[in-house]
Amino acid sequence: MIDLNDVEKIRQIDTMNSLITTENYDVQFGESLDLGKNFEVANPGRKFHEIIILGTGGGSSVAGGLLRSYLFDELEIPVIVNQGYNVPAFADSDSLIFVVSHSGNTEETLAAYEQAIKKGAFMIAITSGGKLAEMCRNDGIPTLIVPYDIGHPRRDIGYIFIPMLVILSKLGLIQDKEEEIRGLIQLLSTLKKRYGAETPVEQNPAKQIAMDLYGYIPLVYGSLEYYDSVAWRIKNQFGENSKLMAFYNVIPCLHHDEAVGWDMPQELIKNFYLMMLRDDLLDSPKIKKRKDITLDILRTRMGKVREIFAEGENRLCRMFSLVYLGDFITLYAPIYRGVDPTPVDVINLFKKKMAQQ
Repeated sequence: MIDLNDVEKIRQIDTMNSLITTENYDVQFGESLDLGKNFEVANPGRKFHEIIILGTGGGSSVAGGLLRSYLFDELEIPVIVNQGYNVPAFADSDSLIFVVSHSGNTEETLAAYEQAIKKGAFMIAITSGGKLAEMCRNDGIPTLIVPYDIGHPRRDIGYIFIPMLVILSKLGLIQDKEEEIRGLIQLLSTLKKRYGAETPVEQNPAKQIAMDLYGYIPLVYGSLEYYDSVAWRIKNQFGENSKLMAFYNVIPCLHHDEAVGWDMPQELIKNFYLMMLRDDLLDSPKIKKRKDITLDILRTRMGKVREIFAEGENRLCRMFSLVYLGDFITLYAPIYRGVDPTPVDVINLFKKKMAQQ
């Protein structure tokens, strides 16, 4: 195993600097706020029935999920995250559609875009370029161009999430969020000192958890209404960053089905490492009780169980405090095994095979 106190070795393994990019989330989120504020979008003068986000993967679709969770009790219309080739039948001229493809070449999103155009929906694109930018220019669709980075949108979550939040405010669908966003930027600036590569294992919870879960299958339990998408994000990051199969579910939903699976044979369930996402402020008394009971039952069944608590002065901060910790954990986990966290060879293999005639 790699010594996670050996910063030079960590940097050598992380050949595409995903740790550095993550450490600089405060800068990225600040730039994202400016991009959103400088983006001009005319109010279409219509009442939207729903918001549909066309996007796939750990950046685009997860950003949509985080948006839905964060605005659960404020947005008066539903948010639908649409990850496939087709748009739902209810999409029409009263739909607000965000078309999100960081590369601009995601085939599912491009196919859905072509259908959405025919529906007459009000559309806004977020991309770094590619075919999507070209199609939007031809169709007159407002397009926010974001930095390309290296083409791995999971590490560019700020460039996707923050502009959508600002645009919704400009359209009058939510209150202005600049103060909360600036609070988040400040929190990220603080947390990167706690989780960054320079901070030794003894003072670094992200490194500690990454080492502790070695040899186990990660299982992330979030909760409604605000931590379902956070759990989804962390699960996805285990896949892309850590090269580990991982799973997630949501309380209270899992107590009506998955919980029965806790009676699986001991030699199987002991392979799981449960990360329970908790929030002493946002979790309702019922949710807190359900989490307590879940932990009480699973501590004697699963291999390991760990509680992870949110922090921050507002809901946005609290949600992203866990997203941020999850990002670092899932980067250190492969580095601990000597594996570069950034390449996604299997995804590239799928793309290659899909392109074959």
